[in-house]
Amino acid sequence: MATKHLSPELLNERRLEAVRLRLDGHTVARVAQQTGLSAPTVSAAWKAFREGGWEAVPVRQRGRKSGQASSLGEREQHILWRLLAELPSSPLPGWSSQALAEAIAAETGSEVSPRAIEHWLAAQDLKPTPLALAGLARRRSTPGRWYRQQVQPVLERVRQAGGDVWQGGVRVSPLGEQPPDEPRRYQLYLHGKRGALYTRCLPAPPMAEAYLALFERLLAQAVGPVALLFHGAWFQASPEIQAWLKHHPELHLINVAPNLTLGSDPKVR
Repeated sequence: MATKHLSPELLNERRLEAVRLRLDGHTVARVAQQTGLSAPTVSAAWKAFREGGWEAVPVRQRGRKSGQASSLGEREQHILWRLLAELPSSPLPGWSSQALAEAIAAETGSEVSPRAIEHWLAAQDLKPTPLALAGLARRRSTPGRWYRQQVQPVLERVRQAGGDVWQGGVRVSPLGEQPPDEPRRYQLYLHGKRGALYTRCLPAPPMAEAYLALFERLLAQAVGPVALLFHGAWFQASPEIQAWLKHHPELHLINVAPNLTLGSDPKVR
């Protein structure tokens, strides 16, 4: 059944009901019949619940709210660069587009849409995409063997324990649209559920303290063990980080070797 005629509120009520019915053991076809939703909509609601919990089930209202800016002025851009050089005041492991939009609104009194923040991050080449891991287990290649031997067993243990899987990395960001006299920026970033980006920027290569702050915040918001695939740093060379990992076995850190060609996930934008 088409859902275009449903209001966002009614659609979300039916999506939530669909998840409740699926939890009771009903099939997708049966749930679609009871809720009046299409089978793909039921499946999408169920997938959203499994990946992000109840909060992820309602669909977001499309379009900008009244008063939200679709582009960023010079003042907002200066604020963004300053914020990205700091850790968020919240326990987030890095800045999300939503957190940046809220921080700008608190400082300027004017709303900026998270989508505008994401466009700006992309223009600065500060929006890396997650690694493409789907299908690696079936590949007869060096990346495939690496995934089967070093990654897949860890991910399975973490998921069975109710934990989460994250990706992350460190990279030298190209200049993008920043002034040519600005120094190079080193970007620390994480990808959470559905490829959500959390990031910060540093004026020099990160030291152990920056990585540990990232790890500690990641664990602070976790409800179980965490598997983190990290690209761009080789932590075996840091005694401080190795000692910290030894005392925090709930963080399963998997280094992605720089010579592995994995590509990025084209489904994440």
